[in-house]
Amino acid sequence: MKIFGGRATQELTVAICQHLGVHAGRADIFKFSNDNTFVRILENVREADVFVVQTSVPPVDEALVELLIMLDALRRASAGRITAVLPYYPYVRSDKKDQPRVPITARLVADLLVTAGADRVVTIDLTADQIQGFFTIPVDHLTAQPVLARYFRSKHLTDAVVVAPDPGAVKRAQRFAERLGVPVAFVDKRRLPATSGVRATAVVGDVRGRPVILFDEEVDQGTTLLEATELVLERGAAEVYAACTHAVLSGLAAERVSKAPIRELVVTDTVPVPPSKRWNALTVLSVAPLLAETIRRISTGESVSALFE
Repeated sequence: MKIFGGRATQELTVAICQHLGVHAGRADIFKFSNDNTFVRILENVREADVFVVQTSVPPVDEALVELLIMLDALRRASAGRITAVLPYYPYVRSDKKDQPRVPITARLVADLLVTAGADRVVTIDLTADQIQGFFTIPVDHLTAQPVLARYFRSKHLTDAVVVAPDPGAVKRAQRFAERLGVPVAFVDKRRLPATSGVRATAVVGDVRGRPVILFDEEVDQGTTLLEATELVLERGAAEVYAACTHAVLSGLAAERVSKAPIRELVVTDTVPVPPSKRWNALTVLSVAPLLAETIRRISTGESVSALFE
């Protein structure tokens, strides 16, 4: 087994390797003066079981191309099997053709990974489960819900309720609520008649006097999270927590969310959170143990799904 990390996931790769008791694979990755990315694998990988960890972070295109070049370099170095480990899948929201003359970029990324040399893909909490069907190779779709649920169980919140911040997150929120053994509710959104905008208008479920855990797979600009927070507090929620897998926090999202009446936002490190986007009420949990055990099971031929049973 050999594990290599792209430049976007150096810390996560080291943490994974520490859990497995192996050293991170050595590779030289840099850019030429003409902005072309260069990758050279610095150790023998012939017939090895190789894992490449690279997540989607800005600049997204640069991280993706770097991953593709690493896969190609490993294939040409005669690696036995190459698994691309993508904690946060690139272009995950471009999963369908929802208007004329637009691409399905998530499918294009799948084709590129296979063409570059990936024999298997591991990813965490896809926005749309059907993205797995874009691949002609095996895909292990993991979830960070056990990591998040373990943390919230340790808080011993009394009479809590999990709330999906929009109807699209209801199924994920239901699964999370089942792990915690608490009820679930959701925020309903309606299109405003005078504008083309959508606004949170109602909470379906009982939140009055109860701690609320808003749950979704990612927080990007934070608009949905802030609207849901305002609404559940208006409906009498005692306090608001939030949990999500991917802390994208685009633009001024970190500043906006940090000022919201959210007691704690709990995320994972599928996307690196720099110090400039951290505040006291932000908790970052590591998915390194989850990915390490998944990699070990893939390498030894054990069941990955058994991790979540």
